[in-house]
Amino acid sequence: MKVLHFFKTYWPDSFGGVERTIHAIAESTARHGIETQVLSLSPTPVENTRRLDGHTAVKARLDFELASTGFSRAVFAKFDTLARQSDLVHYHFPWPVMDIAHFRSRHGKPAVVTYHSDIVRQRLLLSLYRPLMMRFLSNVDAIVATSPDYLRSSAVLRRFEAKSSVIPIGLDECAYPAPTIADIDWCRSMVSGPFVLFVGVLRYYKGLDVLVDAADRARCRIVIAGSGPIEQLLKRQAERLGRDNVIFPGEVSEGQKMALLHACNGFVFPSNQRSEAYGVSLAEAAMCGKPMISCDIGTGTSYVNKAGATGLVVPPSDPERLAEAINRLIDSPAEAQRWGQAARERFCELFTAEKMGQAYADLYFRLQKRSA
Repeated sequence: MKVLHFFKTYWPDSFGGVERTIHAIAESTARHGIETQVLSLSPTPVENTRRLDGHTAVKARLDFELASTGFSRAVFAKFDTLARQSDLVHYHFPWPVMDIAHFRSRHGKPAVVTYHSDIVRQRLLLSLYRPLMMRFLSNVDAIVATSPDYLRSSAVLRRFEAKSSVIPIGLDECAYPAPTIADIDWCRSMVSGPFVLFVGVLRYYKGLDVLVDAADRARCRIVIAGSGPIEQLLKRQAERLGRDNVIFPGEVSEGQKMALLHACNGFVFPSNQRSEAYGVSLAEAAMCGKPMISCDIGTGTSYVNKAGATGLVVPPSDPERLAEAINRLIDSPAEAQRWGQAARERFCELFTAEKMGQAYADLYFRLQKRSA
């Protein structure tokens, strides 16, 4: 069975949460006889097609971006060709260009949408896009939410509850490298003593300004690893406020990330807006058996991190409560260890790529059989 995934960005141009999810779906469904192609945009599509692990990445030239939406003239013809060569099309929402390509192509193949997030920030554009969005979601065969929390809390998803299901994002532990001695030495030289960790793309909805604000009350170091649009703003904030216990190592390799995850006392994920629909980084922390701190924003973050079982869930944008939670991890190591063990058990039960791949393969074959 041939499946085409369609999203605005993909490896090697970008490898954030959605891209990691697509990669994990492609690799895990391959074990069930699924052959995957991923079509995305690139500002420099040197190679139109390249092999990535067990699947194929296809690029169309990115012409320009507006309100976090990539546009491409070339992508429509490529999508039409690849969709007609496939048995099923798997869209990753949101991306308005995808909706247009779907209706323009009229490919007639079964279509699945993984609904990663509501549109939160671009409210003016949403009012213009809403008619097309609702028509698109009405037209596809199945919609997948990544957590029961998001399915319940999204006003859009509630409109399509009859054809929606939940498949949590799963991770392939074997895809993560073991940290080398050099990675471990780098980690030790970069931070000593107890510390909590955030790692990910530094975006506006991650609540990292709240974390920097909370740092003066935290009895440990705070490592904010990664790069992104607000990196310099955060560094200036930390310098202005004198938050000397906040460390910014910048972009880290996968090996360095794993060294940090294994060495940290806990993982802090202060995202404070619904744009954070799941939190793949939380699942990575659970995979490593780490206690977690996240915020109650009505999304999948409180599904991955179960309050009182795998860590602590605090109100969003509350630096005092965030600092209290961090200190509880540091001051109560036995409790933190129990949460970390429970996080690892919950990961094995719910968040593995094997379970995700089986669920998507079952959905694909069910839709293919229905359309036959």
